[in-house]
Parts: sequence; C-alpha cells; structure tokens
Amino acid sequence: MIHLEGRCNRLGAQSCSECDCPNPEYRCRDCLGPELNCSPCILLAHVCHPLHQLEKWNGQHFERISLKTLGLRIQLGHITGQKCLNPHCAFNDDFIVVDTHGIHEVSLDFCNCATAQSHIQQLLRISWFPSTTSDPKTAATFCVLKHYHLLSFESKVSAFEFYNALSRMSDNTGLLPIKDQYESLTQMIHEWHHLKMLKCSGRGHDPSGVDGTVEGECTVLCPACPHPGKNLPAGWKDAPQHTVRWLYGLFLAIDANFRLKRKAVSNNGVDPSLSHGWGYFVEDKAYKDFLHSGADSVQEKSMCSSHNAVNMANTKSNHRLATTGLGTVNCACHNMKLPNAVGDLQKGERYINMDYLFFSALHHTALDNLNISYDIACQWHKKLWHHMSAFLISMHLSHAIKTISFFVPKFHLPAHIEQCQTSFLFNFKNGVGRTDREAPECGWANINPIASSTKEMGPGAQRDTLDDYFGDSNWKKVVGLGHAMLYKIKNALPERENHREAFKDLNDGLRGEYGAALKQWREQVEAWEYNPTQPNPFERKAETVTMASVRLELAKENESNLRTGTCLALHEDCTPSVLISTGLELEEQQAGLGVHATDNQEGKILQQSNTLRRQIDAWVKIQELYLPLLTGLCMSDHSVSGTMTAAPEAVKLWPPSQISRTSPCNSHLQAIEWKLRYAQAHDGLHSLRSNLCAQTAVLKTQNTLKAVEVRIEAAASTYEHAHRALVVLSLRVNQTGWHSSLRPLDRDLLWGETEGTRKLSWIWNMQEAAASEMDKDNALEDMRIEWCKARAWAMCWAEEVELLKEEMGLENTLEDAGEEECEGYMAYAKRQASLHQMLAKSFKTSWTDTLALVNMRHKTTGGNRMAGGCKKVGSGADEAAANVGGHKMAGRHKMVGGHKMAGGHKTAGGGYKMAGGHKMVGGHKMVGGGHKMAGRQRWWEEDTRWWEGTRWQEGTRWQESTCKMAGGNRMAGGCRKVVLGVNGAAANKGGTRWREGIPK
Repeated sequence: MIHLEGRCNRLGAQSCSECDCPNPEYRCRDCLGPELNCSPCILLAHVCHPLHQLEKWNGQHFERISLKTLGLRIQLGHITGQKCLNPHCAFNDDFIVVDTHGIHEVSLDFCNCATAQSHIQQLLRISWFPSTTSDPKTAATFCVLKHYHLLSFESKVSAFEFYNALSRMSDNTGLLPIKDQYESLTQMIHEWHHLKMLKCSGRGHDPSGVDGTVEGECTVLCPACPHPGKNLPAGWKDAPQHTVRWLYGLFLAIDANFRLKRKAVSNNGVDPSLSHGWGYFVEDKAYKDFLHSGADSVQEKSMCSSHNAVNMANTKSNHRLATTGLGTVNCACHNMKLPNAVGDLQKGERYINMDYLFFSALHHTALDNLNISYDIACQWHKKLWHHMSAFLISMHLSHAIKTISFFVPKFHLPAHIEQCQTSFLFNFKNGVGRTDREAPECGWANINPIASSTKEMGPGAQRDTLDDYFGDSNWKKVVGLGHAMLYKIKNALPERENHREAFKDLNDGLRGEYGAALKQWREQVEAWEYNPTQPNPFERKAETVTMASVRLELAKENESNLRTGTCLALHEDCTPSVLISTGLELEEQQAGLGVHATDNQEGKILQQSNTLRRQIDAWVKIQELYLPLLTGLCMSDHSVSGTMTAAPEAVKLWPPSQISRTSPCNSHLQAIEWKLRYAQAHDGLHSLRSNLCAQTAVLKTQNTLKAVEVRIEAAASTYEHAHRALVVLSLRVNQTGWHSSLRPLDRDLLWGETEGTRKLSWIWNMQEAAASEMDKDNALEDMRIEWCKARAWAMCWAEEVELLKEEMGLENTLEDAGEEECEGYMAYAKRQASLHQMLAKSFKTSWTDTLALVNMRHKTTGGNRMAGGCKKVGSGADEAAANVGGHKMAGRHKMVGGHKMAGGHKTAGGGYKMAGGHKMVGGHKMVGGGHKMAGRQRWWEEDTRWWEGTRWQEGTRWQESTCKMAGGNRMAGGCRKVVLGVNGAAANKGGTRWREGIPK
C-alpha cells in the first residue's frame, strides 16, 4: 500500500507508457496498473471512461486532478469519440454525475443536429439517468442506481448514508467544495425504482403502456400458490372437495406491524405516490375514503381473552404520527405479500382497516377454498360478513358457495381461551397440512430495519419504498423455493411415516376392547370436520380441577361444618384445610428462593428468607396442635442432620404425605392433602404444557428464552413433588384410577418437541381431569381426545406431503409469443423466459430424487389410490392411508398395469409412453421429435426391494441419472405451470399476462 503512494517503477516512469514522451505525470486510480502517461495519451485512453479518477505527480506526491481540468469533453448523440458539428454545451458547462466512484464534475456536450434526440434520451442512451426532464444538470449512472438498489435491500442502508459515502469517496477531507446533490439523488432513486417495477412487470411490452396498468399488476406473485388460468389444471373446480380440490386452497395470513410508522410530515399533494395501487399497497384514495365513511364505527370488545389488538384498537397513541403501522395479508405458506393487501393503520388494529385489506386481497382470486389465519380470528370473523355489506359490490366475497376456514396462528393460540385453542388450531382441521402459519412474523424481521428511514418520508415515498422492498422479498423467495420446498418435504416424509405408524398402533390397541367406541369417535370427528357447528371432539366435557377450585370447595366445607357445629378445628384461625393449603404455599416459597448476584439482589433475598422463616415458625406451632408427634420427628431429624437452625428453604415441613405410615396421622388431614396435591399436580402439568408451547415459539431475546426455561423447570419440579405425594397418599386414602392422567414425568420428553411433532407423549394427551375421572366415562373421554389428536397429526403430515407434491410437481409450460419488431423488446422477453427455464430446471434437478421416493411410497399393495386427506373411503376411516378402488394415485399420477411414472405419464407393459407423443422403448430413448432422454433411466432395480418401514436417507438416489429434455419449449419441474412469452411480451393462453417472478 505504501509502495503505491509513489511512482512504483522510477525507471519506467521516465517516459509515457504509450508514446514514450518524457516525464509523464498522470496515472488513473481506476485503470489496471500504476503506469504513468502524458496528458494527451491519458485523455485518449479515457474517452470511453470519462468518470475515472486521475492523479498527477507534482514532484513530491500524487494529487487529485479531474479529466474535466485536462480538457476532456463528453459528446452525446454520436458514436463514442466522434465530434458533433453542432454541439450544445450543458448549462453553465457544469454537469454533475453521481457514480459508484464518487461525485464528478464533467464537461458535457449534447448533440444539436437536426435529427438529434432530446437531452433526456441522449443521457439515457449512455446509461445516465437525468434528475429532471427539462434542461438536466445532474445525472446518476445506471450502475450506481443498481448498486444502491441491491445494497438497500440487503443492508437496509439509507439514501442519506449512501450519499455521504459517495461524497467522502470524492473528498474525504472537506477541503474541496462538492455541490450537494442529495435531494437530486433521492429523486432519481425514487423514479428508478418505479421504472424498474414497470419494466419488470411487462408494461413496456403492453400496447396500453403505463396508463393501462391495473391495480395489483406490478407484483411478484407466489408461483407455488394456485392461480386460476395460470397454473391449475383444466376442470380443477369439478374435482372432489375431500380428495383433490382441497389441494387448490389458498392460505392467507393477516397481521399488523406497529414499527413501520410514519411521522406527520408532508402530504399526498406534495409527495404523491408514483404508483396508484399497482403494487402491494391498496389504492390510497379509495382506502381513505372508505375509512372516512366508517369513522363512526364502534370496535366490538373481545369475548375471548383481553386482546389488546381488539380492545385497544382505538386507543393507540398516534401523537405526531400520520400512521402508526401497517396491516398486511400474506401468502401463509411461502410468506409472500399479495397484491393490494397492504395498508396504513391510523390508530390500532381496527376491524375496518383489516376488513378492507382482506377483501382487497381476495379481489384478485377466484379460488373456492380459503384458509384464513389471524391472531384474533376468533373475534374478527364473527361479524365479517356483516361488515362486508359496507363495501362496494365489486369487493364482495361469495362466501356462501366457498369453503372458508378461520384459524389462529400457533404462537398466538396459548393466549386464547381453551375453547379457541381447539376450535381454531391448525392441527385439528383437515385439508391444511402441517404448518404454524406464522409467516408474517418471520417476514417483519427483514423489513423492520428500514423503519428508521421510512418514518421520516412523505406518504408517497414511503408507500413506493415499501412496495419495492416487498417486491424484492417476494422475488428472493421465488428464487429460493427450490431449496425451501426440498427441505420441507424431506422433513415431512419421515414424520408422515412415524405418525401413521403411531396412529395404527393406537388403533390396534383400542380396537379389541373399544371397537364400538372407536366407531363412535370416528363418526363424531368426521361430523365435526364436515360441519364445525357440531360438538368438538377435541374438547373435554368434564369440569377442570385447579388449586383454586379445590380451595373453594374446602372453604365451603368449612362453612358448612361451622353451621352444623361439626367443625374439627383445633385453632380458631386455622382449620385443617387452611393448615395443609398454607403448608403447600410455604413449600412453593422455599423452592422460589434464588441465588443472589448483586448486593441489591442479596438484600431482597435475605428479606424474603427472614419473612419465610417467621411464617414457617408460626405454621409449625399450629401444625403441632394437629400432629403432636411432629415434635419427636423434628428432634430426630435435627439429631441426624447435626444442626438445629437450618436455612428457611431447607426446613422440612412434614406434611402428612412425608410422615411414615407406621406413625399415627389424622386420616382427615391425609384426605385434604390428597385433594390439594391432586389439584397441584394438574396445575403443574398445565403450566408445563403452556411454557413448553411458549418455548418452541419464542423468537425474542435470550433472556426471554431463559425465563421460559426457568418456568418449565419450576413446573416440572412442582409436578414431580405432587406426584410423589399422591403415590404415598393414594394407598392411605384408598384412591385409585388417577394414574391414567397423572403419570411419572420423563424429562427427556420436555424439550425440543412441538404440538404435531411429538409422538403421543402422555402430557399432551391428557387435559385437566376432574376428580371423578376414575369413572369409565371420563377415562373414555381421555382416550377419545388422545385418539382424535393422533388421527389429526397423522392426517396433517400426510396432507403436508400431498400439498408439497402439488406445489412442486405441477407441469410447467412455456409458449412462444409473437415476434416483436423491436430487438430490445424481444431480447428482454427472451431473457426472462430463459431465466425461468433455468430456475425450473434447477428446481427439478434438486427435487427429482425426493419426488421419486414420494411417488414410490404412495404405491400400495394391489394398486390402490392414496386420498389427499388420508381418509380411508369404503374400508374404514381409522387408517391414516386410504385407498379408493383401482390403480389410481392422488394428484395426476396414473398407474397402468402396475407401472407408475411421476408427472402424469402413463406406463403400460414394457413400452413407456411419455406425454406429447414420445415413447420410451427398451433402451429408454424418446422416439419422435428428435429429443433424447439423457442417461438410461431405470426406475426400478431388479435386485432392489422397498421394505415396509425402511427410511429414506438424505443423499440416496433412486434414479441413475436425471431426466433432461433437450430443445423444445417445455420447463421441467419447478413451481406449478408458468406461462411466459419466449420471443415477446410475457403472456398466457387467452391473453392474460403473467409477470411474477421477474428479477430486478
């Protein structure tokens, strides 16, 4: 680095490297090599590089010098290096160009010939973007605009920071005056992003141009989601709902973000949006007019938990804010924003805002199966159709003829009441696969860092900027679908087999003794799946038992005994039930004393310890009235331990369960402790389940995760302590039947499992049981819930595999569009078509082996059909896999004569027939059309058997080589059917345009 500060090769620096002129003084920092040149040579070398940075040797060191100072003039409108006969100098002969190397002052001449184009066109032809449309004095190179565009997506750098970096690259000392071009740069960036969006959406190929753009047209759609007319097979609407049509359902996730707020600066008149609802944001004027018309609407209060999103929607502070956040509707499976599905929030998460975004998003789809997830869906959906009456007819949804299901995402579900936790849980509904639908929560992490920039913008700039970010986010997900889907299906395959086997084992164990009950449970759960208004088989009918309910019951008993004069209390302020209940509370306080880390913490813990010691001393004195033998037990315990003053947390309290059976103990006290321990065990179990759910969903700080783990440990210890006491007391008070719901705790099952992936651990099968659960009816209820959950989990994983196959395996087709007159139009369309071909080819290459394995696993003995929902039709619905007469597989895969090919191809006997009239015979060549299939494809090795239960290991290949089709216009593999124009504008059959997935 120090060597380059000098002339490097002093002998070589004696003459110009081009013309041998003596004493060359100039070198270029951006050209390759440190060679020195004379002034004429370096000017000639930089006619094509007018923005390079030069240095001049002043005899002692190099100093900066510009090409403008040396006399270089940039001529526009002619071939590079050619002079114009009638040049027109830029205003004041001072033109500023912003480039990746810095900010440059150049001498610029426009062509002023009779055939000359406008100054704007002349600048654009050399890839310089002008800051104004009339007499421009500043421009930015396409290169720097592209550079900032990608840099802002990846690093979230603001335009102000980027401009400062460029300014310091030009002069990092502040000694050289540089004209401030920040406002010009931000304007050019805004316009550049907008024009790129229009270009990538095919508006340049449309005869109607920009003016013909319709709402939501400039978006990147999710190619793995169903789009009628683009990637769904003919007759998809006529497919049976419970076997195939559910695969064509749309999954939507609704959410709000209160970090993307905007200050009350500027207005739409001063800072309008360049887009009019063409992207992800709704059209602003119609949206604001609708909100104004419903300004007097009253937000209904939550009948579930006290959800802040509902109850505080109108009270959120908006001081000095124009918007408090954003509401969005996303594709819940692949986390992509939908067209016209994003809008500003003026206060909180009001129904009127979210309703508008919901109906606006669905305005673009004709699908009949809709699965909607929302944090507060249990409340929001109740009056949704009533609210729809306030919308324009064009936004109405024909909900009566559609299958619409509402869900609550799994992370938010524990905050709801128990009824919601079974009625709105994804795991218990068929036709939804295996997912948590928390996609929006993950997407906010990527967009939140730009909040510090967008909150200072005007309304138009903020909407256009966020539209641009959402488009880039969608495009990155399109490119990553190959890896993402492969990961999902590799995870789903073993889970499907595990849960199918677990459900089969459960059925086999229950069928003998509970055959009639199994039939009844099956009828109940199928009736509920068909009609959610039917009784929910996942809900417990028995009353729950808690410490609070047992204490209330004991207090009522004391009151009754006082009235009848049968109270056996030996202390006026402490009955036997109060004694035992207080003892259990003291045990919890003993377990809760922590370890100090600071002086302040140590002082608080000592205060708690002293208070606990006084409470224990007072309690022990009353305890001795009811249990006189405790004096001897305490003395014996002190003699063994060798100390008389143990720490408060180490004092043994001697409840009835810890007294030896050979020692006399009041049976009434034992019965009371039994009831309280029973409730304590259920409380601990409930806390354990809740915190395990929270642990699997925690996305916040490490401290939050640590706090959840502490609560899990406390709940597990409470349960284990209560269970040990129940084991001892059950023999003394003759209690039986409780072991089915309260079993020994295996701590190995506590971590790393979530609802839907665990394999029937008992703590997830049993809800809070009533005191009468030893009755046969309640025992059967526990078994019913366990059976329903096992069935639901098996179905979810089987459906997940079917959904992924549908998203990965649909046919992709390319069709030629008409020839365009302009080479640029044709080249751009061909480049986009080629890009999608390469993407689809890469996806198929990575998916081939896994999809072949999935299709092989779908084969059943005798040639049976697997139903999408894993319901068995005609032979009992208690099996996870179903077969419906014949040799047909679900989806579009057919088996003829026992042979099967994936992708809708038929096989018959020894001759393999491929779609399109090509045949594979013997040597596996494709005859007709001149196409060859690379490699000899052996779909089944003679010495290979697929044994039941064998697991597929990652990396195993079930084909010797990958099928490739050379030539033609067919896309192999990929995400559903994509119709693009190869030789012209992006187009679909019937004229509908398909523009999603075009990169920026």
